[in-house]
Amino acid sequence: MCRLFGMSSAPHRTRATFWLLDAPDSLRDQSRRDPDGTGIGYFDDDGTPRVDKAPLAAYQDLAFAQEAKRIDSATFVAHVRYASTGRLVPRNTHPFRMDGRLFAHNGVIEGLDALDARLGDERAAVAGDTDSERFFALVTREIRERGGDVGAGLEHAARWIAGHLPLYALNLVLVTRDELWALRYPGTHRLYVLERPAGGHHGDRHLDHSGTAGRMRVHSGDLTSVPAVVVASERMDDNPHWRLMEPGELLRVAPGVRTSSRIALPDPPAHQLRTSDLRPEAAASQSADAL
Repeated sequence: MCRLFGMSSAPHRTRATFWLLDAPDSLRDQSRRDPDGTGIGYFDDDGTPRVDKAPLAAYQDLAFAQEAKRIDSATFVAHVRYASTGRLVPRNTHPFRMDGRLFAHNGVIEGLDALDARLGDERAAVAGDTDSERFFALVTREIRERGGDVGAGLEHAARWIAGHLPLYALNLVLVTRDELWALRYPGTHRLYVLERPAGGHHGDRHLDHSGTAGRMRVHSGDLTSVPAVVVASERMDDNPHWRLMEPGELLRVAPGVRTSSRIALPDPPAHQLRTSDLRPEAAASQSADAL
């Protein structure tokens, strides 16, 4: 299953170190599937979005994924990919960048010919082959058509896919220079949120989050004195305040780490896929055994 991580400390810029694959030996455990790509997205001081990513198709790509990434930003999105659609090339590796926003997705959408038809001329904005980047292109168009309203654009795009296309999951994280958005839909995969006060629940701790099996570690000393909100595919430390998002819940983290959420998609998908419905490579990418 793809690993999603998002964090916002906006308006404060936070120095953080990411290890997208933490343990050097983690990929040698033959009982688990190797990841297919890693990436992180963030913003420069002037608001320019940056993406640092690579497929894991060669030894040098593995070295990239294990190297510490020291980044300064108010918002972050990170992703470890288990490919369901598209080759192992940079253009198919998350996060994706469009209209000054960054996006990563965990799930499977089928009926891509119908999605391409829905995109029309906007299909040209999609550089790769993935369902995820097409989903982002639809989100981007819907945001633009709604005057820049990110929440309305996300909801409209997700509702259209849920009503017209076969899907397995639409979990996502989208960040701008000062906002974070997350969607869990339907209940296929978990997505957690942690509203972390400065210093964590002990009041005097830096942030040190680790995923399972060496998949992603994040450290930030700045969060000893700055509050943040974290969204992740799993609880990444022993903080008791991690909350599992509800199916259909759309979360917004505004500047000042002010959170709000609502059930934007209350109904199940019209064409809910089961694991047995997926192509073998897609089914493998969504399995918890990939973690």
